[in-house]
Amino acid sequence: MSDTQADVTGVDAVVETAAVDAASGEETAGEVAAPVELTAEQQAFVDDIEEAMRDVVDPELGINVVDLGLVYGISVDESEETVAIVDMTLTSAACPLTDVIEEQARGALVKSGLVDDLKLNWVWLPPWGPDKITEDGREQLRALGFTV
Repeated sequence: MSDTQADVTGVDAVVETAAVDAASGEETAGEVAAPVELTAEQQAFVDDIEEAMRDVVDPELGINVVDLGLVYGISVDESEETVAIVDMTLTSAACPLTDVIEEQARGALVKSGLVDDLKLNWVWLPPWGPDKITEDGREQLRALGFTV
């Protein structure tokens, strides 16, 4: 299983992006890879990573990043060690809580033993909008008194 990619948000085409590598802080230009056909085993592993990312909660809203629609893509590189590569965004590019979210993601994926390492790509295109929130996320927000 090398460089497996799954689409977790409905983005099913190659999208030009400007991203910031969370580890180096360097801006990178690239593409979010188009989804590829995965074996059942590969898909189950990506699903496990997505489920673990539900433990990562936006500190301001109290809703997990998957249901908020902040996770744009998940891929796995197993060329040397198992590295989860998560393309995600924030509700605002000016969000000061990227470190908090990255630490939660590292805990959910690396410290739990699910993967050996995590590469978080902060992706700003397409911009996040309320249309990306899942139905579960909308229900959670309604329970908190938000109108969505």
